[in-house]
Amino acid sequence: FIVGNALELLLSPVDLFQMPRKFANKYENIFRFWSFPFGAVAIYDPDDMEKVLSNVTHNEKGIIYNILRPWLQDGLLLSFGSKWQHRRKILTPSFHFNILKQFSVTLEENSRRLVETLDRTVDQEIDVVPLISEFTLNSICETSMGTKLSEETSSAAVAYKQAIYELGKKFVERFTKVHYNIDFLFSLSSIGRQQKRYLKTVHSFTQRVINDRKEYIQNNNIDINENNVNDDDTFYSIKKKTAMLDLLISAQNKGLIDSKGIQEEVDTFMFEGHDTTASGLAFSLMSIANDEMVQDKIFVELDEIFGGSDRNATMDDLSKMSYLDCCIKETLRLYPPVHFIARRLGETVTLSNYVVEKGTYCMLLIYDMQRRDDLFKDPLKFDPDRFLPENIVGRHPFSYIPFSAGPRNCIGQKFAVMEMKHALSAVLRNYRLFPVTRHSDIEITADVVLRTTHPITVKF
Repeated sequence: FIVGNALELLLSPVDLFQMPRKFANKYENIFRFWSFPFGAVAIYDPDDMEKVLSNVTHNEKGIIYNILRPWLQDGLLLSFGSKWQHRRKILTPSFHFNILKQFSVTLEENSRRLVETLDRTVDQEIDVVPLISEFTLNSICETSMGTKLSEETSSAAVAYKQAIYELGKKFVERFTKVHYNIDFLFSLSSIGRQQKRYLKTVHSFTQRVINDRKEYIQNNNIDINENNVNDDDTFYSIKKKTAMLDLLISAQNKGLIDSKGIQEEVDTFMFEGHDTTASGLAFSLMSIANDEMVQDKIFVELDEIFGGSDRNATMDDLSKMSYLDCCIKETLRLYPPVHFIARRLGETVTLSNYVVEKGTYCMLLIYDMQRRDDLFKDPLKFDPDRFLPENIVGRHPFSYIPFSAGPRNCIGQKFAVMEMKHALSAVLRNYRLFPVTRHSDIEITADVVLRTTHPITVKF
């Protein structure tokens, strides 16, 4: 009784990822899991998902997120209650349509640089993950923080990306070893000491980004304290004036947030806007490469939009990429970068005919729900047509939630889709993709973000 399912956690990362899949296939809609001191109820039914995600009472994240707290602290991902509401209110204007429109220009520039990098790899089998990770890191850093990764900071960027990857492995290792749930024991372990070093690298990088932005504002006498942060023409009248970090600095000047709070939100956005989008893009390239008919449909759509022109893609162009949008959605259905979320129930609720008590931790298995054959016909097949308007009629609104759902959904989901459209359209306007890694080759390992054990390889 005390150890519960703990022995079942003594697995390789690949087998650990498969363990909830095994239970989800064995039990209908819901199962309970216990490994001292961690216990949870896991759900993968859209009705249950809706009950949990739509109710603001279940606003608090699950205990499993505590392993991220040394990194993200009390940022938007991990905070709850009034603090989360306060931070969300500060950050929401960062994703106003007119601000996204300005970000679009930067994303297109970075997408073209990605294409230039690919020019040097034509006819070669390429692991797309490092290239895409570089693209997403550059993009989130420049659009949200106003800082380009110049030559002098490139080594810091490489160290940052490596630190993020290593932190993911440390988090998984900590979760799978019961005694590491005790902070004191974990801090004395070699894993704890390694994590501390990686956290120093990550925090130093984001702190440098913040300091660079503050210095730029000071050196250029930019006034961010006036009530012009919602006036988009004024807000972008000065080159490199960006939304998120400026809003945070402005909020600090008004006493709404302190320096620690800025660090928390910058770390959170760099995490959420970098690795997750890179995962989605890598799986998109692989999926499109493996389906010639799908790729041909994308070519036709892009030709209708651009013809033979090499002009930059605009927000208006992105809105016309309806089939590419279906391809992105289908990729995120099969391979959701955030494959589960967890909440602490704020009140007793009935889930799949079981009464689940207040205070229970609830694991929402997005990956498993989005592969249910009663929700999606032939669920393991990559089929973008399932997201055509005529095919989504009657579908449960909570059966597809790669960006979560409800009041605590992903604040940056429109930005993420826009970034993916820019990158994919830029690549597919220049190359035909040829498959190397197949869907059947994919072996997923337990990690913070959906990640494979082997490279995702595509030929351009």
